[in-house]
Order: sequence, then C-alpha cells, then structure tokens
Amino acid sequence: MSAVEHVRVRLKSERQEYSVRIGAGMLAEIGDEARQALTPHARRILIVSNRKVFNLYGARTVASLRRASFQVEHLLIGDGERYKSLRTLEHTLAALSRARLERSDAVVALGGGVVGDLAGLAAALHLRGLAFIQVPTTLLAQIDASVGGKVAVNTSAGKNTIGVFHQPRLVIVDTETLQTLPPRELTAGWCEAVKQGAAGDRRLFDRTFNFLRNESLNITASRAPQLAQLIAAQVAFKASIVAGDEREDVSRSDHRSRRILNFGHTTGHALESVTGYRRFRHGEAVGYGMLVAGELSKKLGLLDGSELELLREAVGSCGRLPRADDLDPKRIISALTADKKSVGGAIKWVLLERLGRARIVDGREITARTLRTALRVALQRVS
Repeated sequence: MSAVEHVRVRLKSERQEYSVRIGAGMLAEIGDEARQALTPHARRILIVSNRKVFNLYGARTVASLRRASFQVEHLLIGDGERYKSLRTLEHTLAALSRARLERSDAVVALGGGVVGDLAGLAAALHLRGLAFIQVPTTLLAQIDASVGGKVAVNTSAGKNTIGVFHQPRLVIVDTETLQTLPPRELTAGWCEAVKQGAAGDRRLFDRTFNFLRNESLNITASRAPQLAQLIAAQVAFKASIVAGDEREDVSRSDHRSRRILNFGHTTGHALESVTGYRRFRHGEAVGYGMLVAGELSKKLGLLDGSELELLREAVGSCGRLPRADDLDPKRIISALTADKKSVGGAIKWVLLERLGRARIVDGREITARTLRTALRVALQRVS
C-alpha cells in the first residue's frame, strides 16, 4: 500500500472527531481501522452498497472486516439518485432489523453519494443512532459527500428534503476505486472539486485546475500519490468549513459559513429535479449551477468578467456535461422556488465576489429577467 494521507475532522459542539484515511489499497485495511474507530463491543456490521460497486469491492471489504472478527452481512440498493428515496430507506431499516444490529454495532456505506446518504440516514434512525463508516468509491463522495455528516433522502418535494446530521465514525478513501469509474462519474467529482475551491479557497481552486489542465482525466496508478494529496486537500478544506459551522446555521451569511458549500447547488438541484434525476449526475448539475451563479454574480456587479471566464474554463476542464439548453426555464425557475435552503421564503443564492470568496445573496435582489438571462447563457453545453 502507498503512503496514506490523514485528515482529522473536529467537531467542537459535539466534542467529536473522526479520521479520513486516504490512499491506494485502503480497502484491505478497513477491518483494522474499523476496530480502532468503533467501541470494543461492536460485533456486527451491515454493508450497504449497490450491485456494481459490491461486485468490484465487496469481497475485499467483507474479507478485511471478517479478519477483524466482525460478523458481516450486506444489502444492495439500486444504482442512481432516484433510489435515494423513502421506499429504499424503509427497505434498509428493515434489513438493519433482520441483521440484529445492536447499539454498539455499525453500518458501512460502500459506494457513492447515494449509498452514503441513504445508509447514513438509516444508521441515524435505527435504534436512535448507530455508528456508521463511510467508504466512498466515487470522486465526488470522497471529497464532499462522505465528510460533514449530512445524510438525507429525496422526496417529491425536492432533493434531500428529509434528513439529519449524523457524522461518520470513520471515512476510508481508497483511490484505487477511481480507476474503475466511468468518465462521467469523474467529471461529476471534478466539478465538485472546482466548486469547493471557487467557493472558499483560491489556492485550492488553482491547484485543482492545474491538476486537470496538466494531466489526463484518466486515473492511473502512477498518479496515485498526487491524487491522494489533492483529495486530502479537498477534504481538509471541507473539514475546516464544517468545524466552524457544523449544522449550517441559517443566521450566518459570512464567507466561512457552511452555506458557501452550496455554491452551484441551487440551480443544480433544480436541474436534477426537472429531469427526474435521470439526465445528470449530481456533480454535472452542480457544474451548470456554478455557471448560472457565476453569470448572476457578474450581472450584479460582484464578479469580474475575467474571473467568470476562468470559472468557465475550469468547469470545462472537468469533462463534457450533458445537454441542458433544451430544458424549459420556467420549469427550472419553478423548481428553484422549492429549494430547501430558502430562508424567510426567499432563495439564498451563493454567488462569488471573486474566485475563492463567496457571498450569500437574498434572491429578492435578483430580478426574474436577470435570472432568465443567466439561465439561458449558462446552460449552453460546456466541454
């Protein structure tokens, strides 16, 4: 196994911290890592995954956990955002009961963001809270969804409308899992990486953009050390934001609020919703959402045109996005009004003053005409 990057996520109000361990071959170590992270009384583990991921990495994960003397069972859910539902949550809770997990036992989420959100919420609800371990296998989940404790499911009212904060006990990132990802999953992850730098850390934005410009989008073993270091930098950035605003305080609007991590998500969630969660990967929708927010930032006089162009280049370097210019702007705007991040009946947009510094803006400051224009310009296909 190559060198391991290590990031600590510290939570002041909950007096809790957990490790994010990043490196090639980390799946083989999950049993020992879980033994250290869980209580000495932990005996049973339920792995929640999907068929595609479990066929690739399930045997390795189960073997490592059993070597550490855990009794292991698994549940496979559907692959895709539409399976992040109340129905799947109910099936998962039933599986936890059948597996006879006790309060000292744990759930392992082996997969991408859908698996992590669904398994985390089930763990939070069963017996009023089980420990859970995140083992993210997509780039997006590794740098974003697996860290910070947001777990939720979608409903007909919108994305992530039912959920809680439930922090993982441990996060294991095996960079070898990225070698089997299809190109679109990598594109989605890189869009999320660009988002984090653009919203809150210019050096991280530049580092991510330079990595994408200087290297092929293919993930190879030779790039493992540099990739692990970049993932660690992304995780460390998010951990710093989460530590200062663990539960996304709606009264905060400063540039270190956790809400800045929603940059690109307002339009992104609307795009996912109006297409039934079937056209876009989450990160792809966020890619377009960043461009909409960038256009709005420029039109409000916050963001210089050269900065917007650099943002467009960075999103383009992530890979080709699915078509969005054929979608009805009226439907998108209608979906925007259902955004769960609204406060006082108004959308709170995360816009940019410059790359690396976000500003939260009340939606009432943005005219309908300005929004329609921004959507029309930004939703042209990016590559």
